[in-house]
Amino acid sequence: MKRRRLLFAPPALLVAPTLGWAQQAFPAKAIRYIVPVSAGGGSDMVGRTVTERWGNLLKQPFIVDNQAGGGGVIASQTTARAAPDGYTLMQGYVGTHGTSPATRKLPYDAIKDFTPIGMIGGTPNVLVVNAALPVKNIKEFIAYLKKNPGKVSYGSAGAGSLTHMTMELFKQQVNSFMVHIPYRGVAPAFNDLIGGQTQAMFPGLAAAVPHIRSGRVRPLAITGMQRHPLFKDVPTLDESGFKGFDAQQWYGVVGPAGMPAPIVKLLNETLATVLRAPDMREKLSVEAIEPTVMTPEQFGEYMRTDIARWTKLAKERDIHLDN
Repeated sequence: MKRRRLLFAPPALLVAPTLGWAQQAFPAKAIRYIVPVSAGGGSDMVGRTVTERWGNLLKQPFIVDNQAGGGGVIASQTTARAAPDGYTLMQGYVGTHGTSPATRKLPYDAIKDFTPIGMIGGTPNVLVVNAALPVKNIKEFIAYLKKNPGKVSYGSAGAGSLTHMTMELFKQQVNSFMVHIPYRGVAPAFNDLIGGQTQAMFPGLAAAVPHIRSGRVRPLAITGMQRHPLFKDVPTLDESGFKGFDAQQWYGVVGPAGMPAPIVKLLNETLATVLRAPDMREKLSVEAIEPTVMTPEQFGEYMRTDIARWTKLAKERDIHLDN
């Protein structure tokens, strides 16, 4: 009878014996969940949507702590310095654990200072142009670039952002020149794209959806290996001749380095349960995010690969953003 009770005990109760704790299992109190952006944005919505379900499953609440500033540096440092006991987690993303480590010196090591917990999901980037530009597809856009060298400019959410790096990767592969105009965020970049001050951009799909649907910008191609269900008529770059071209705005969960393996396992397995819920895809579709389940090892390798990819591009394109 005792053996049967142990086998059917809630997952959290199985952690304590493994760690040799005599008094209590993990989690025994609320978990701090650091989100490296201000409250109210898409990333914040992702964190709150996931942690609400996650907390219910673990029987302890997640307290969302928004720490904006420094492009995620403040949040990352806070997380890296926290006790590795599972009670401080962070929503890492392509900026904190992808493009920023590739383009600037940071006061943290994006790999060594963190424990990967698991991926949440990602949304692709989409190449869009001003609706007045006389191009209907990516082939015509490339031809237009070659006929108008130096006359086309593109906006980004800021130097070193994914919108910047993805377009630089595209420029490298088509061997064409476009003037980069960095903005302080994707919203003002879209304002100038729609107004005709710039002609192209490579934003995340979620930010582009309302502008595409309004007809103010035209989508030409999307990153990833398959077309997105929101825009099934928009081809991928891969099928357009750019084999393996991939970039996405991804979100995942990390903790401080040195977290105990049983706690990491518990957090990963319960996060996976949340992401596999039938309605979670619909909830995250507001940000065009596809839930993606990964083991801690798979997520750690994903981050290493992403950093390596953008580091290589930064060196080749001489993108260094240190002051």
